[in-house]
Amino acid sequence: MNTLAEENYLKAIYHLSLNDVNVSTNQIAAALNTKAASVTDMLKKLADKELINYEKYQGVTLTYTGEKIALHIIRKHRLWEYFLVEKLHFKWDEVHEMAEEMEHISSVELIDRLDKFMDYPKHDPHGDPIPDRDGNFKKHELTPIASLNVNESGVISGVRDHSPTFLQYLEKQQLVIGKKIKVTDIIEYDNSMILQVENITTHISREVAKNLLIAI
Repeated sequence: MNTLAEENYLKAIYHLSLNDVNVSTNQIAAALNTKAASVTDMLKKLADKELINYEKYQGVTLTYTGEKIALHIIRKHRLWEYFLVEKLHFKWDEVHEMAEEMEHISSVELIDRLDKFMDYPKHDPHGDPIPDRDGNFKKHELTPIASLNVNESGVISGVRDHSPTFLQYLEKQQLVIGKKIKVTDIIEYDNSMILQVENITTHISREVAKNLLIAI
């Protein structure tokens, strides 16, 4: 049995490894808002359990077992987020913290029944894929709106920034999952973008455009 802290480390390492094959101690410390010395102690424990490959100054990778555990935690987190939004009608900016607590429920039977009850959803409310009970999921290539040119379009399918303030902003602008957008202009001064969102025109900053993902 792994502790809550160990599970949080494995999940953080998995997410960080999507951008860097070898994850550094400082990256983990920043992600978990803790000290590098504390991270080093935990990495030694995880290495002793053969959940990570760790050599000092060489970075960290998950072992097969470590990755399976991380994906199982992510599966639970995203299923609970889906349940809270779709069945209990919470808003998409309200569910992350609750799912952070619920992802540590250990019952496999409960999670399997939850998945079945919701008819096996493939994506959480933020557009992230939900792994199945074996840790498998269909990867879909998303691109930030910032990479589009004028007159190019796509469907909003995910976000990079999961903070409540960002999600609340998107909802006010009606820039939510499933909406079709088209770039009608790019402002030369600051590279901000004018979007046609169905029958509404909206103006977004470059920072927003980098954090809002579409399927083309």
